[in-house]
Amino acid sequence: MKDFSELEKKLNIEFKNKDLLMQAFLHRSYLNENANIKMAHNERLEFLGDAVLELVVTDYLYKEFSDKPEGELTAYRAALVNTNSISDASKKLGFEDYLLLSKGEAKDTGKARAYILANTFESFTGALYLDQGYGAAQKFIETHLFPELKNVIAQGLWRDAKSFVQEKSQENEGVTPSYKVLNEKGPDHDKVFTVGIYFRDQKVAEGKGSSKQEAETAAARKALEVKKWS
Repeated sequence: MKDFSELEKKLNIEFKNKDLLMQAFLHRSYLNENANIKMAHNERLEFLGDAVLELVVTDYLYKEFSDKPEGELTAYRAALVNTNSISDASKKLGFEDYLLLSKGEAKDTGKARAYILANTFESFTGALYLDQGYGAAQKFIETHLFPELKNVIAQGLWRDAKSFVQEKSQENEGVTPSYKVLNEKGPDHDKVFTVGIYFRDQKVAEGKGSSKQEAETAAARKALEVKKWS
C-alpha cells in the first residue's frame, strides 16, 4: 500500500480523514483485484472536484480579467482545465507515484494515463474540499494550476487554433488550409498521429497528437508560429 504521508509532507497538507486522501487515488480497476478493500473508488470525488475546480477557475478569471467578454473567459477556462493541463499538474505534483491501479491499468501510458491523472487531480480536489473546505481547495488550485494560465494566454492556447489559422490564411494567403494524415503508429488504444497542414500544395507545418483532431490542432498552432501570425 502507498505511504500517503509522504505526499502530505510534500504538499504541506494534512488530511483529517486519511481514507478520503486514499480514496482520491483509488481507481475502479484496483478494487476489481483487491476485493478486501472496503472503500469506494474515486469517481464520486472526481465529480465533486470537477465542480469545485470550475467554480474556483471561473471566479478567478471573472475577477482577474474584468475587461474580457464571457466568450474569451470561457476559452481561457477550457484551456486551463482540459485533460492535458490538469494531467500535467498531476505529474508535477507526483500524483503518478500514488495511483492505485490494477496491474493492467498500471501498464498503460500515453493518453490513457493522462486521462487517469487528470481525473485524479479532480478527485483530490474533491477530497480536499470535503476534508478542509472550499478555501483549502481554492488555495491548492491557485498554487498548482494557475501558474499555467500565463502560458495558456502567452501561447494563445485558449484560441481555437484551426479556426484562427483558417481566418489568417484566407486573409493573408487567399487560401483555406487543408490537413493530411502523414503517419499513424501505436496500438489502437494509444495511437500517435502525425498530420500536415497545407496551403494549396505546400506543406506549412506538422503536428502530432493522440487523435487526428489533436494532431490537426497541433499542426495549426505550428503553422501560426511558422507564419508569425499571433
